[in-house]
Amino acid sequence: MATQPVGEANQQLWDETLTRLLNLSSATVRRNAELENRVAELEVELSVWKQAHSVALEASEREVKAHNVQIAALNRQISNLDSFKTNPNALILCIINGDEMVFHRDHLIQGYQGGRIAAQKLTQSIADQLSIEEVHVYGRLSFWITIYFNRSELAENLATNNICSPEQFQTFLSGFTQASPRFSTVDVGVGQGKDVLEAKIKEYIQIFTCFPQTLRLYFGGYDPVAYMTTLSTLDKEQTLGKIVILRPSQSQDADNNTLNIFTLPRLVVDGLFMLEKLTSTPKKLSPLATGPYSAVTTTGGLISPQSPARPSGRPIDSSLPLHKQNPPPCNEFYLMTCSKGLEYANTLTIMFLLRSNLSLWRTTQKRRHVIG
Repeated sequence: MATQPVGEANQQLWDETLTRLLNLSSATVRRNAELENRVAELEVELSVWKQAHSVALEASEREVKAHNVQIAALNRQISNLDSFKTNPNALILCIINGDEMVFHRDHLIQGYQGGRIAAQKLTQSIADQLSIEEVHVYGRLSFWITIYFNRSELAENLATNNICSPEQFQTFLSGFTQASPRFSTVDVGVGQGKDVLEAKIKEYIQIFTCFPQTLRLYFGGYDPVAYMTTLSTLDKEQTLGKIVILRPSQSQDADNNTLNIFTLPRLVVDGLFMLEKLTSTPKKLSPLATGPYSAVTTTGGLISPQSPARPSGRPIDSSLPLHKQNPPPCNEFYLMTCSKGLEYANTLTIMFLLRSNLSLWRTTQKRRHVIG
């Protein structure tokens, strides 16, 4: 058997070695790419967990602060327990800014029945939260709901946005208020703006939170900026813990956290209120009715429809003095009661000049006759 040459054996050995090196290099590159992708995935997962932990920590801190605020309010109530001897019924109040927090379309279009259903859902949601907080230990509770709004403007906005008709809105309110004798609506009046409505709500909150019988005051339509001063006052009086903010959704609650400097408990009522605000109807100015004043004359800039039309008068030549006009103006026509003189267009100017000339004549004692 012939032996293989030494040169060919060495060449084959080098080829096998290079092949193994290339395979090892390719495997190393692939493994590095896999590890880099895995590291990127772990970094994304870590950032997600960090964000979730941060959100959970912030929520926990808010709950602790809200709990401390409620404890301060309860301590304030305990110090005033003597008032319960005369009126043992604890108050649970709910006030809603109806222009800012509008009931859902599904309830509005049902009219009377929709109003009763909305009242039942709101009552049940508040009752469920109170049962979790074991507020029933206070005994009998008296629950009141008050909605403030501008009835005519809100009805117009609902109709303009194709939410419901004014008749459906009216019957909805009837169903809501008739669901309980303690449920009522307050119309701030036609033409009253947002400031008037908010002023009434602020006064309501300040008065009723001071009562020791008031355990909770649920507030819908809360604006952190508008009610900052009111809540600051309640915080100083240690009654801020009675306030609970109503929200139509969790997402809206998260959007308002950046503006809210007060840590208040929240109650989210899904499906009861609209998530977006209504578009206000622009006010249209009706044109002023003038009437048939085709022959109206003006005297001193004032319109007088009853005045008869008068001729405009003959234009005066401004380059000539009065006594050289053709014919010259009559003194008695402009300064007295003559009715036969020729009337020029610029009556006021002629009267002024004639009176000036007359005054000058009296001063210089020169008699001049102006032909009429």
